[in-house]
This record gives sequence, C-alpha cells and structure tokens, in this order.
Amino acid sequence: MNDYLPPAVSKKPSRRDFLKRSTSVATGATLGATLSVASHAHAAGSDEIKIALIGCGGRGTGAAVQALGNTAMPNVKLVAMADAFTDRVENCYKAVKARCGDKVDVPPERRFSDLDCHEGAINDKDVDMVLLCTPPGFRPAQFEAAVKAGKHVFMEKPVATDAPGIRRVMAANEEAKKKGLLVAVGHHLRHEVKHIEIVKRIHDGEIGKLKYLRAYFNTGAIWVRPRQADQTEMQYQVRNWYHFTWVCGDHIVEQHVHDLDACNWMQGGHPVEAQGMGGRQVCTSKDQGEIYDHHAVEYTYADGVKMFSYCRQIPGCWGSFSEHAHGTKGSAAIEGHGKSTLYVDGKDPVSWQRGPDGHQLEHNDLFAALKAGQPYNEGDYGASSTMTAILGRMATYSGKKVTWDDAINSQLDLMPESLAWDAEPRVKPGADGYYACAMPGMTKAY
Repeated sequence: MNDYLPPAVSKKPSRRDFLKRSTSVATGATLGATLSVASHAHAAGSDEIKIALIGCGGRGTGAAVQALGNTAMPNVKLVAMADAFTDRVENCYKAVKARCGDKVDVPPERRFSDLDCHEGAINDKDVDMVLLCTPPGFRPAQFEAAVKAGKHVFMEKPVATDAPGIRRVMAANEEAKKKGLLVAVGHHLRHEVKHIEIVKRIHDGEIGKLKYLRAYFNTGAIWVRPRQADQTEMQYQVRNWYHFTWVCGDHIVEQHVHDLDACNWMQGGHPVEAQGMGGRQVCTSKDQGEIYDHHAVEYTYADGVKMFSYCRQIPGCWGSFSEHAHGTKGSAAIEGHGKSTLYVDGKDPVSWQRGPDGHQLEHNDLFAALKAGQPYNEGDYGASSTMTAILGRMATYSGKKVTWDDAINSQLDLMPESLAWDAEPRVKPGADGYYACAMPGMTKAY
C-alpha cells in the first residue's frame, strides 16, 4: 500500500470518529467532516463505496479501473456511468467490466448519455463519489453539481478552459471544503516518488535559491475524428473535442498543464505574468479545428524567477515530457516517464526511477484518506495550475504580455450560450470548411 498522503491531508481524526461525524449535523470546526463519507452507506453497516464515472473516454476508462483497483479500500463498486455519446458509455462499460468483473454493477438504467448526462449519475442517491473525466470545458458545471449533491470528487486535469470556469471551480471548491467533501485532481505527477523526492529537496534548499525553471510537453500530432455526414456542428466539436479551445483549452492547457503544475509546485506559487508566442504551422487540416500546434511562454513569478515553457504537437520533432529547476547550488531534471536526477554542486548526482504509475497512486492516496477519515482537497492547486496554462494561452494567442490579475478576472467566456446538440458553438467553420485560429496582435487577450 502506498502510505504517502499529500500535504493537505491531516492525520489526526480516527476513522471511527470520522464516520460518526459523517452522520451528525455539525457546525464550525466540525462542519468539514460532516459529509466526508456518505452517511447512508455506513449507517446501514456497509463499508462499500459506490462511484459514478462521468466521461467514458480513454482517461475515464483508466480512472474507473484505477479507482476500483485502489489499494486502500477494496470494497468499491462502479454503479453509474455517463457520457455525451451512447457508444462511449457502452464501450467503456465493456472494457471496465472485463477488467474489474463484479466491481461493476451498472445496469442499462444507470448508463446515461447526452450533454446533460452528468445529472443522472450525480443525483443518484446511492452514489458516494463521482469521477469527472469529461473534456475540461464541461468540468466547472459538473464539479458544481457534484459538490451541490454532496459527493466526493475525483476530477481530471485541467479543471476548466477559461477564467470564468476557473472562478466557478474555485467557488465550488470552497463549498466542498465547508461540506467536508474530498476533492482530488488528476495531477498524477504530484503522487510519483521521483517528483515528491526531488521537490522536497528543492524546498529544503539543496540546489540553493531557484533562478529559473524549464518545462516541456513536446509530442507528435494527436488523434483526429473526421466529420460525419449526419453530425450537427455541436456533435462534431464535442466528438472532436481536443481540437477546439472551448472544450479542451488548447494543448498548453489540456496536457502541458502537468508540467506547469510541477513548476508551480517547485516554486511554491503561481506566476504573476506571462508573454510568449505560438502558432499553427503543421497541424492545419479541416479536421484539426482551431488550436495551435506549438506554444512558447516565458512566465515570471512574484520573486522574479522565470519559467520557460514549451509545448508542441508536431510529428518528426524532438520530444520531451519533463521539468527542470536551476538554482544557485545545482539543478534538477525530472522526466515524466523516465529517470529523474538531482545535481548538487560538489556532490554525486542522485537519481530516481519513475516507480509506480502516479495515475494509480493518486487513487490509492484519495481512498486512503477516505478510509482514514482525513481531510483531502487538491482543488486549489488544480485551479491555480489550470489558470497558469490559460494565462500562457492568453499570451500566445494575443501576442501581449498578460498579468495574472487581468487573466483571472477576465470575462472572456468560451462556452456556448446553450448546450444542446442543435445549438450553435461560438466557433464555426468558414465557407471553405476551415476554422479561423487566434492571430497574435489581433486576438483579444482577455
């Protein structure tokens, strides 16, 4: 069993005290524990935790398997599933059932589809925890709904695609704290041994004062789902979600957020401004929507430390998924999927292999806290890291220097005015079938 618990977790209350409080009405200092485990399950004498999966793509399928296979609480059952598309629900159901057998009990009446699919799963009275794994544009509304319904939450990163969405997540997270709900965010690097060990040593001053940071998420091109003849524009964009900023945030938000989060963790806070450049040079087909295929951003933190951020999705180029810290007495190189090394002046380098996959460890840690009755909330840094990525996108799309304060207070709302299959997204193709992309010097920053 992985015994590591993130810093937000307290080790004071016993499980018996925790479960007792979960069935009582409390205020003030005890309010934070009142809903920490669903009272109806434990009042009936059962330790079974029932979960719902919302978002049945590849990451959702993996998250469901990892939640069911966590090492802390074996008595977990998947009882509801939801996705915008029926075929995704059915394919995911078959995949998770094949892997997890009797831990999956999702009859047809508890398999929901459509753009409001989350409502049926979240409001199921038997559900204790929801896994939010839909595209991130939907995350703020779904997180709000889960907190309102009193459910524990695991939500994938990023947690939003624009500043209004971030503010909604932050507000809902404060309500989650008041209700004592556990909130986990899918920043799996925060749970991996190599990151934990190296970041601790950075915070302990082993490489001296930080001078600058570097971050990379350079990969090849991603999947494309060509348009079908019978699709509405909304159906096409949601099905091909990675290629539209309102749904995915662009790849600086959707994927590079992992590295930006790690750098914020090393630095101990978020940047105060950003400037950068990016564009769309290779991935330019009609089916590749509007997002950029490369971004380069210079972030500045409040103490003057710089973070140089690079992400790219172009085939045939140098690839890297890594974060690097440079201090006055040494440096650190943390590889996402490989060996990571700390270099301290005058000493031999110290290295760590990746170890167990953080995607599993983050579920082990979440359920360990649930079992022990310990507070657990990753929502604050989840929101801060996503906003860091959005800040960078604002800088690359506009070509302007953008401050954190201007970015976080932006009223630029990317979401459609209504969510329905026959509704019109804000972004539509031109007469030639191509989508316009952001133009630096012309596109509004915030």
